Amino acid sequence: MKPLTAKIVYKPAGFGLSLAAGAVASLVTRRLWLVLTDRDSLPDADDTSASWPELLVGAGLEAAVFAVAKTTAQRLEATGIRRAVSSPSIRRRTS
Repeated sequence: MKPLTAKIVYKPAGFGLSLAAGAVASLVTRRLWLVLTDRDSLPDADDTSASWPELLVGAGLEAAVFAVAKTTAQRLEATGIRRAVSSPSIRRRTS
């Protein structure tokens, strides 16, 4: 793939990968929260019945899972673009 073509494909592919990563992160967060607390959803900040520790642990869990998903998506995107743009001879030297 030529560098110009890769640049044109980069944004939409990155957007789609980010959406997929967000969806997966949301599912993982909900499942982890269900395992940890037997509740279906994380507490909202506006929910006054949720305790501070429960609220903060939920927010921290959600942030950690989304950070891992975002980083994974960005690395996959960068690796895919690098492979698409580089020539076979460059790929052999870096592998």
